[in-house]
Order: sequence, then C-alpha cells, then structure tokens
Amino acid sequence: MTQATMTQAEYWNGEVGQRWARSQAVLDAVFAPLTEALFAGAALPPGAAILDIGCGAGATALVAARAAGTGGRVLAADLSGPLLEVARGRAVQAGDAPVAWVEADAETQDFGAAAFDHAISRFGVMFFSDSRAAFANIRRSLKPGGRLTFLCWRAMADNPWVTVPRAAVLPLVPDAAPPDVEGPGPFRFADPEGLSRLLRAAGFDEVACAPVARDLLLGQADDGSARTAAGAAAAVVVELGPVSRLLRDREPPVRQAALEAVTEAFLPHARDGAVRLEAGCWLVSAG
Repeated sequence: MTQATMTQAEYWNGEVGQRWARSQAVLDAVFAPLTEALFAGAALPPGAAILDIGCGAGATALVAARAAGTGGRVLAADLSGPLLEVARGRAVQAGDAPVAWVEADAETQDFGAAAFDHAISRFGVMFFSDSRAAFANIRRSLKPGGRLTFLCWRAMADNPWVTVPRAAVLPLVPDAAPPDVEGPGPFRFADPEGLSRLLRAAGFDEVACAPVARDLLLGQADDGSARTAAGAAAAVVVELGPVSRLLRDREPPVRQAALEAVTEAFLPHARDGAVRLEAGCWLVSAG
C-alpha cells in the first residue's frame, strides 16, 4: 500500500505513527514555541472543559490540563494508536485537570452536544477527509459561547524550515508529486479566506486568522560544531514532517543521500552550534 492510497487512519496507525511516537520528545522540543503561541491565543480559563483534536503524543493535552486545573477536564482525541499509547504513559501532574484519551476520528466521533467550553488543536485539523463535516461536529460539541482555537500551517513559502530541506531533497526524487493543497495535508489551510469561509459554513460565526511566525530549533551540537548541528537538524526533518513524506517509500541509498544533502543545506543556517529556521502558521480562533 502506498502513501497515496492510504486512509488517514492507516497512515497514522502505521509506520509513520510509530516513528512519530518514538520521536515524541524531539517533536515536543521542536514545536515548543508554537505550542506556547497556541495557548497564549487560546487563553484557557481555570475550570474549563477542553477538547483537544489531534492530540498526538499528548503534549498539548497536558498543557491544557495544567491550564484547566482540578475544576476542569480534558478529552484528548487522535486517530493514531501508537501516539495515544505514548500519551497515556505520560503523567498528569497533581493539580491538573484529568485527561481522557480516546482513539477517534473528529469527523464522526460523538463528543457530546454542548459538552466543551473550548476546543484546541496544534496541527491536527488539516487531515480530515471532510473538513466541513469535521468542523461542524466540533462546533456541535461546544457550549454556547464556546470557542475553537487551532494552529495550522501558512503557505509552504512562509516556512523555511520546510522549503530549505525540500529544495535539497527534490533533485533526488524528481518523480515526487507536487504538494496537494486541496486534500488532507499540512498546507491545506494556507489560504485564510478559504479557511474562514469553511469554518462559517460549518457553523462558526466569529472567525479570525492571525499570522504567527516562530524560529524552530531543529538541531544543535553540544560542542558548538556547525556540521554536527546541521546533521542533527537534517535527521529531524528527514524523519519527521513534510519533507519526510518525499522519502517515505524510497530506498535506503536515496534516504542517505537526502540526509547528506539536507545537512549541507543547513550548514549556512547554523549559528552558535544550533540550526534555527522560521515556521509560519495561522492562529485561528472561531466561535
């Protein structure tokens, strides 16, 4: 079965989900600035009932539990069994809201009518088969006055952390298909006007899309070596994220050549033993 013929459930419960689960600590660290931006925008109050869509390995759900406190609750949903297995093994701290983990498709899962004060997602909403149906289902789960806050990627051109390694890898995979910006995928909601229309069609009234840009620490070297930092950063993007999709079905020699090419591409961006590149997102709020 190829990536193109997989359902999202098959994709995230297969090798990709397992690889992301193994890399939970790396992903948490790389996306930490964006997680901070999401929760600054959501401003979750104590005592809130929170729905986390596409919770992955649990980082966002645990932050939500801390914000909600003992008077609140968190329902964290994801398609991926491997990622949820990691999430369930992470401890909820004393004083945090309880977290319930559920393997579910947000497009069809009955989360309960008017059950939550707030729904959140960090890059978990771009992969629905039917986005309008999924957002309408999330809307039904919110109480009157409830809100949805999520992060999604802006255009690829606004994300050097993707474009720099992608440019290095493309010559090695000349038959790679162009990015699909219509179907499920990371850059599906790059157009804020189209996204706003979609959310309104799904039942949301007040929609705002604010640009967010943060530098992501992709790799670093304890000894300050630029090449070591570039190699560490290359290993992250070749294994995880949009560039890894170009290499998923490739033979080991191609993957090794890609790792070397991306390392060279990252060398000019290494400063003080670290590689940082900008990520551009939309912080979306809808009520």
